[in-house]
Amino acid sequence: MRISVFTSTYNRAYIIERLFISLKSQTYKDFEWIIVNDGSTDNTDALIKRWIQSAPFEIKLINTANGGKHRAINKGIEVAEGDLFYIVDSDDILPIDALETIDKIERTIPNNKRTIFAGICGLKGLISTNLSVGSTFSNQEFLDITMLQRDKNNIVGDKAEVFYTNILKKYRFPEFENENFLTECVVWDKIAHNGFKMRFFNKIIYLCEYLSDGLTANSNELFKNNPKGYGLYIRQSIKYKKIKGYTKWSIISSYVKNNSKNFSRGEISKMLATSRLHIFVDVSLFKVLYFMKKAFKGTKK
Repeated sequence: MRISVFTSTYNRAYIIERLFISLKSQTYKDFEWIIVNDGSTDNTDALIKRWIQSAPFEIKLINTANGGKHRAINKGIEVAEGDLFYIVDSDDILPIDALETIDKIERTIPNNKRTIFAGICGLKGLISTNLSVGSTFSNQEFLDITMLQRDKNNIVGDKAEVFYTNILKKYRFPEFENENFLTECVVWDKIAHNGFKMRFFNKIIYLCEYLSDGLTANSNELFKNNPKGYGLYIRQSIKYKKIKGYTKWSIISSYVKNNSKNFSRGEISKMLATSRLHIFVDVSLFKVLYFMKKAFKGTKK
């Protein structure tokens, strides 16, 4: 098996068939579709079971209690048989040649260099306009960098990552009790920090739209409601991206403000893996500089 297409879905029976149709239309056929039905209460289960009987490719359905996309990915990786693991959300679709492109691009990586790669990464486009999301590099066919080097190379916005399955089997998503959201950046950044590159290329292999019930539209609330996972993301970002000074103090202060009603300063320090003294210093420095900047702007008027 060459490619495992993975989808986590929650109450998306009204739209997931669109993705199914795009998979049936693929010019490349050596793939499986792994679906984790993440506690849906609509007719998702019955719908997919009907497709299993007629689909021209293998569909693996896993029904589970609602636990969030990151837990679903962990479950999908366990049963994946493809060399490559491609996460596609249930409200999105693939261009007709997406999987064929993935196969061709991955084969451009020399065999003697594959051990330093985590996978490949193409562009996402909007379903409504077919225009690519965000910005990207130019003047070359490929760019081999880690995910942490994206900003330096003008690769901004959502992209379409395809990982080697054996890499993701080694880098599982942490799971925190009573939390059902963890940004994928926690794992992607860790893979990058450990030196694994991605081969970036400028072709749309994923078409999306940002729905009101999607993760992107509700990211701020998700971060607030999942403080342990968000705390892990913050401390990794500070370490891996070498965030210092005012930016660091601002991030820490915002986190403390959002969680001070529900957690003690000691609990917050554990979630950020730092001391209460460091948190006090960071918050104090942010407040001082914030008010100094505000006062300076006032004097310029």
